[in-house]
Amino acid sequence: MKLRHAPLFLVATALIAGPLVLFAEAASAGTSASPAITYQTSRINSGTPNSTNVTKDPKTGAVTSYGDSAITYTVPSPALNALGQSLYLQNCASCHGTEANGVPADGTQGAYPNLQGLGAATIDFWIVSGRMPAANPREVQAMRRVPRLTDQQAVAISAWVNSLAPSYPAIPSVNIKDGSYSNGQALFALNCAACHTIEGSGDALAFDTYAPSLRHIPGYQVVEAIRSGPGNMPRFTGNLSDAQVRDIVKYVLTYVQHPQNPGGLGFGGLGPVAEGFIALLIGVGMLALAGYWLGERE
Repeated sequence: MKLRHAPLFLVATALIAGPLVLFAEAASAGTSASPAITYQTSRINSGTPNSTNVTKDPKTGAVTSYGDSAITYTVPSPALNALGQSLYLQNCASCHGTEANGVPADGTQGAYPNLQGLGAATIDFWIVSGRMPAANPREVQAMRRVPRLTDQQAVAISAWVNSLAPSYPAIPSVNIKDGSYSNGQALFALNCAACHTIEGSGDALAFDTYAPSLRHIPGYQVVEAIRSGPGNMPRFTGNLSDAQVRDIVKYVLTYVQHPQNPGGLGFGGLGPVAEGFIALLIGVGMLALAGYWLGERE
């Protein structure tokens, strides 16, 4: 049976957690110091080099890739740093400062987010989703737009920013071939549907923010969002393994982006309330017209 409603306690949890996340972000925005690297977790295969497969540079000992058969994370090559710095200074430094520490040219401390220590995947996500460079740096929530920079340019900028304070997650590549659709559906309902809706259409949150639609998002960006927690979204680290994240991605890329609607017309995934209203309007309306017509014949 296809799921249509998120459990009530999940909705309540989202309503409580949303303002708390916003408050935490507002509190952290007041400082330009490098953010504490809290991404580390002791759980194996959960988005950090504590993974089944870890590859290191034989000369420097630096991690170059990690992960398992579900997701492979790749640290951008240091060879991209020069290009990345040049692109960063052209597109990002006016707000985030020349050292990516959130201090612009006028020296205002904490004016913009500090990018150091966030991991390459975090930087890559904001650029490839078109949210950065921001059209309006003061808008409440950056909207997804057509990217100004190419994927290769985004990786180069990520390489340079990450070189300032190396951290994780690295840029992921997900293998959904062996993923479980049913497990992904259950995990999505438990962890994602309260905000994004079970249809993945997105929904409004508190303080003029919203959970975006997942309809046209590549799989690797779904992983980046889950592992980095952009905006109001929680960061899922030790509570979700790479295999579980892979299953969620498979569900998003199949059902959410290509719904089957075996029960009839899906009406674009408007949701049960809108679909029920349309069914009621058409169904009862047709019955009323049929009754009127039969009555006139009598």
